[in-house]
Amino acid sequence: MTLDTVKHAADTPDTELPWAELGLKHDEYERIRAILGRRPTGAELAMYSVMWSEHCSYKSSKVHLKQFGEKAPHSDALLVGIGEQAGVVDVGQGYAVTFKVESHNHPSYVEPYQGAATGIGGIVRDIIAMGARPVAVMDPLRFGAADHPDTKRVLPGVVSGIGGYGNCLGLPNIGGEIVFDDCYQGNPLVNALCVGVMRHEDIHLAKASGAGNKVILYGARTGGDGIGGASILASETFEDADGKPAKRPAVQVGDPFQEKLLIESTLELFAQDLVVGIQDLGAAGLSCATSELASNGSGGMRVELDTVPLRDSSLSPEEILMSESQERMCAVVEPEKVERFLAVCEKWDVIATVIGEVTDGDRLEIFWHGEQIVDVPPRTVAHEGPLLNRPYARPEWQDALQADDAGALPRPETSEELREQVVRLVSSPNQASKSWVTDQYDKYVLGNTVLAQPEDGGMIRIDEETNLGVAIATDGNGRYAKLDPYAGAQLAFAESYRNVAATGAKPLAVTDCLNFGSPEDPAVMWQFAEATRGLADACQTLGTPVTGGNVSLYNQTGEQAIHPTPVVGVLGVIDDVTRRTPHAFKEAGQLIYLLGDTRAEFGGSAWSQVIHNHLGGLPPKVDLERERLLAEVLINASRDGMIDAAHDLSDGGLVQAVTESAVAGGVGARLVVPDGLDAFTFLFSESAGRAIVAVPRSEETRFTDMCAARGLPAARVGVVDGESIEVQGEFGIPLAELREAREATLPALFG
Repeated sequence: MTLDTVKHAADTPDTELPWAELGLKHDEYERIRAILGRRPTGAELAMYSVMWSEHCSYKSSKVHLKQFGEKAPHSDALLVGIGEQAGVVDVGQGYAVTFKVESHNHPSYVEPYQGAATGIGGIVRDIIAMGARPVAVMDPLRFGAADHPDTKRVLPGVVSGIGGYGNCLGLPNIGGEIVFDDCYQGNPLVNALCVGVMRHEDIHLAKASGAGNKVILYGARTGGDGIGGASILASETFEDADGKPAKRPAVQVGDPFQEKLLIESTLELFAQDLVVGIQDLGAAGLSCATSELASNGSGGMRVELDTVPLRDSSLSPEEILMSESQERMCAVVEPEKVERFLAVCEKWDVIATVIGEVTDGDRLEIFWHGEQIVDVPPRTVAHEGPLLNRPYARPEWQDALQADDAGALPRPETSEELREQVVRLVSSPNQASKSWVTDQYDKYVLGNTVLAQPEDGGMIRIDEETNLGVAIATDGNGRYAKLDPYAGAQLAFAESYRNVAATGAKPLAVTDCLNFGSPEDPAVMWQFAEATRGLADACQTLGTPVTGGNVSLYNQTGEQAIHPTPVVGVLGVIDDVTRRTPHAFKEAGQLIYLLGDTRAEFGGSAWSQVIHNHLGGLPPKVDLERERLLAEVLINASRDGMIDAAHDLSDGGLVQAVTESAVAGGVGARLVVPDGLDAFTFLFSESAGRAIVAVPRSEETRFTDMCAARGLPAARVGVVDGESIEVQGEFGIPLAELREAREATLPALFG
């Protein structure tokens, strides 16, 4: 094929280019022509198509995401906010923590193992690029029906990919979620979170400054995998040298051992002060790295694309620019430090190549064997993509869905029926033990894991001398969000906030992964707009800024969209991890207190799903001030030694939480239904802003006085005791029966 140079593009304005096949709209293509004052070259078209894709440009979501900045609460802890590769917060003692959650949904459906593995790899590189050492990962997951044949294909592959990549990197997997629902059958959600630690002075940003500074690509060679992964484009758009479509695999292929070398070499480069700016290569590959570095810097950039080390010599320039081959980074380095930079990479057996330099101009210029194939203003590629204000409207079916009240469903009429429904609920796929999955992950590598699954939140020790630590939780209930997206997003945030507080840590900041259907559907865009507004309002109220995250759209099969699923991660700090609070009951005789108000709230509940296969009504009411108060009590009680166990109440209600705490601790519970509640509501309600705690008898007066002084309802509802869970006047279930029922579910489905 004839190389499409900038001069050739200017001389052939009428040449047809495959803009539509690359996922661009006609008006977007015309805007590119206007920006350049000519038609784009093939390489320029490739860059704009991937960088202006939904995944990279956020063109449908930016108009709503700006609320996270406009409503951002003041936070002394926030060091780096939205706009960088990951947010950074101050956790004290000179330490900073960076964390972020992203999606790898579509690749994980096509090729579950590699899709999930490279999702972990990508989020880890975001954390490295900020200057931090990765210390833990988490994985919020959503799958189709547990008994569907295709779930048996997708789930084991995803779990193996996460475990295989993370375990090889030597990173503990300390938390996450696994949810099954029919709506995710064709669109599983594979979200990945990573957290990293650094000193304040070690923060690095993605920018290319200083004319004459060198641009170095280091890590794995560039291959044909993942080409166009950031957009809907197919790699066969570009022809090979024989004029035939070049077929390339759509899903990236990961090599965790190469990534481990990349981590260590990058951290040594930082330690030796050899880097001016840095960017990982993830979505859109070199197109993203070069345009974002140049756009964030003070000048332009010149790149010699033919110097890029390749795994496949047949790749065209367009394919090299779009390739999403894994385990690659791009750094800007002062000329006098290049030799030392290359020496560090050689020490770690990492390929490093100078591919260009920063210029004093304002253009990104890319050359191929001396011929110029790209000449663009970098900001137009990286940061000035389309901004769509898509129409959105409350769907016509929303009123009927909310009117179909789950509270009107038939309830158990006898104690025996109540007992049977408890067993069914706690052993259902969503509520059952996830140990079949989490046992495939290494939770304790590196030796600083303090809490991990199935605790309310994962916790990592940061400083071995002072015991400073951080806790992280991720949550999201798509059923709640389907009923009311505004409240559903706030409930996701509230649950994560509550989970972090239940461990004894103080919530500081938020990252989010917003998973929705097609933005071209006004009903989906309404869900997105409402969820974003709800999350922004909640974060503003509770003083926890959103530091960054990810939007995943087009999670849809035909006309069937997934439930709106905002997954919210909350990070908190704890001064002394030895004062943490686990969720397991551990000592007979301790008193069980229920904190918060319990109402007959069953919309979107686990009970309505498991027993009646029903979704309707309204989700639980949100009371953010109550969440704040509950968190303060949990944190103070943990710090002052008033409680020995704490567990938030969410999916499945009180009976689920008590079962998990009892089974984990190997000791039972005797429960008494408090005045004003019936046994059914007491056990299955999913009212928000609640937790159970186990209080030593010696601390009861101090604890209840604190709750009373702060105005938090606290009802004594039982005692830790025996080898069963008994509800006075109703039933008793041996712990052995509950344990066996809960632990048998996933192995029976997937083992």
